[in-house]
Amino acid sequence: MNGNATHRFTNTAVLTVCTEDASEVITSAALDARLADTYHRVGLRAGLLERLVGIRERRWWPEGFSFVDGAVAAGEKALGECGIDRARIGLLVNTSVSRQFLEPSSAVSVHYGLGLATSCQNFDITNACLGFVNGMELAAAMIDAGVIDYALVVDGEDSRTVQESTIERLSRPETTSKDVMAQFAALTLGSGAAAMVLGRADRHPEGHRLVGAVSRAATAHHQLCVGDNQVMYTDLKGLLDAGLQLSDELWADAATEFDWADGMSRYVIHQISQVHTNELCARLGIDPTLVPRTFPTRGNIGPASVPFTLATEADRLEDGDRVLLMGIGSGLNASCLEIVW
Repeated sequence: MNGNATHRFTNTAVLTVCTEDASEVITSAALDARLADTYHRVGLRAGLLERLVGIRERRWWPEGFSFVDGAVAAGEKALGECGIDRARIGLLVNTSVSRQFLEPSSAVSVHYGLGLATSCQNFDITNACLGFVNGMELAAAMIDAGVIDYALVVDGEDSRTVQESTIERLSRPETTSKDVMAQFAALTLGSGAAAMVLGRADRHPEGHRLVGAVSRAATAHHQLCVGDNQVMYTDLKGLLDAGLQLSDELWADAATEFDWADGMSRYVIHQISQVHTNELCARLGIDPTLVPRTFPTRGNIGPASVPFTLATEADRLEDGDRVLLMGIGSGLNASCLEIVW
């Protein structure tokens, strides 16, 4: 079990999971058109985003609307849907990769925007695209321990800034094909938000129980994908290969505790591309028809992609369905978390 962590949950349930869609649809064809001169100059064909990656479009927030606004809007929906008095929320975890400042945390802005109680602990958990799953695990540990009764986990992401900056940079005359491929992953991102309320299962038999989670790290690969608000550099093949290897090792370790390989009703995988999804399904022996996909129309919404995809699939889930959340984040870290619907 070297490098492996297994957690079982005893009294935590998901009460609701909601999304907030960004309103501006940005097609891959539109991004290709803005980079047409660059593609021609460096000898690359347009259409990779849709043809290879499988992303037809992604979304941006309108000007003046921030990722924090998105997180607040998703949080409002989640609180309204579950009917829990916001004064009873004991923990707010913001898991957004997007951030405007080094300090204070983005969580304080979300806490204020939602009008949560002064007794509600609030902070950020940032772990690349794995942050939301990590936030769920921490909230569940605190609920199981009796520290809090309810937790709200939120995530809001804004891809507009880094994509505008990337397009401007790649449009310069000195750009090479190597530059385009190194920054290509930034063009796969999308904007959006998600929120989840978790509570005590013994008080909410209607909730969806958390069963257990397995995590694994491969931090030797922490330089394969590095980004900030202006630029993201990615070794595309190196990240894919290392991510698949890490997932394979996690899967093998998890098999000693869980029957995830054949017993699940849905596999909600972090949304990156059709290449990553197809390769992961083949590597782990997952039936691809059980894997809902939101990346074709939303792109990679970072940590929000797993709860966003879960929320879009929720109406098709039935009581007793077993759902596996599968996240992987640059660094590299990977986690799987089972929920019984």
